[in-house]
Order: sequence, then structure tokens, then C-alpha cells
Amino acid sequence: MVTVDEAVVARLVLGGNHYEVLVDPAAVQAIKDGQAVELRDKLAQDQIYKDARKGDKISEEFLEKQFHTRDIYEIARQIIAKGEVQVTTEQRREMVEAKRRQIVDYIARNAINPQTSAPHPPARIEAAMTEVKYHVDPFRPIQSQVEEVLARLRPILPIRLEHVRIRVRVPGQHYGKVIGDLKGMGRVLSEDWASDGSWSGVVEIPGGLQSTLQERLNARTKGQAETAMVK
Repeated sequence: MVTVDEAVVARLVLGGNHYEVLVDPAAVQAIKDGQAVELRDKLAQDQIYKDARKGDKISEEFLEKQFHTRDIYEIARQIIAKGEVQVTTEQRREMVEAKRRQIVDYIARNAINPQTSAPHPPARIEAAMTEVKYHVDPFRPIQSQVEEVLARLRPILPIRLEHVRIRVRVPGQHYGKVIGDLKGMGRVLSEDWASDGSWSGVVEIPGGLQSTLQERLNARTKGQAETAMVK
């Protein structure tokens, strides 16, 4: 469970009444991003407050009238999802950096340079974000910010989100070693077994994972995998 000192205050105002919870800042980001979060170990205290810092609690009866439930965790989820969050300067800095890394990782995984069909390294993406002075919002979903980042980056960096199709061929004895990676990184669109016992298939993956796929295949097959882009 997060401590009171580590927690942030999430506040929702309804009908002129204030509802506050003390919550792990990482859980706030996840809920704001639309993720499912188990709040039982994410609240500093299993209580809804009028003023969390003063410790002014709200009765279960009053909460039920407003939220139609006495489930503290469901009420807390609504407060976090719909309300505002008060953070210290240091907490906000840490949350911004965490969200920045998530945005950079997402773009590096899913985007390519359309001029070369090759992925952009994360360092290049982060440097471009700094150059265009994009300000990350720690409480907005990643996807909506990704679209904004790409729009800002395109004038200085050829980039677009794209999936690519790659034909993979491996000796039959390596099939079991690679199929999990292929399915985990994308979709296997077709597959076939040749008369010599080798397996081949076409896999569709995010454009930014091309290098990762090649590295995984080489490691699993000791360099015996063959790959080729499918137009």
C-alpha cells in the first residue's frame, strides 16, 4: 500500500461537494489512460474525504446517495477518472518523465521512417520531441498525445505509424522456439511447411519492431532464420 507521503490527492466536485482520495500517482496515470487497476493496494487509506489533508471523512450513507454504492474502491475509481489531481512539483516531474518514456516507447515500437521503411531509434524520437518543445501531460491518455506528437514531428522528421509484413523462414526444428515470439509481436497471417521440413510464414508486426524481430529470430535459431519484406 502506498504511504500518505507518497500519495497524491484526487478530487472530484459534485453538486458543490468535494470528494477526495489519497492514491498512488502511478495508479492515477493508469486509470486516466483507461487501464483496469486494482485499487485495494493503491490507496493510502481506504476512505473518502471532504478534505484529505485535514482528515475530514464522508459517511457511507452520504456517499451512497451521491454514487449509488458504498464500495470505496468503485467510488475512488470514479473520483480519479473524472476528477483533478493535486501533486507536488517533484511528483509531477516524475509523472511527466514516466509518461514521456511511454510515448517514446510507443512511437518507437509502432512508427517507421516512410523513406526507408526502417524504425526510428527511441533517442531520435525523444530528441525530436525536445526540439519541437512538446509538453507531455501526465494525466492525458498516451494515444491522444501520440497523435499530437506525430503531427509536431513530421515537419522535422519523416515518420508515420505503420504495420509491416515480413516473410519468415526457419528450419523445422526451430519452429517451436520462434512461433511464440512471432505471435507475441504481431499476427501470423499465413504459414506453410515445405517438403524439406522448413517452416515459412508471413507475420504482420508494428513497423518499429523490425530490428527486434530480427534479433529474436537470430538468437532463437543461431542465425538460421531468413526474413524478407512483403510488399
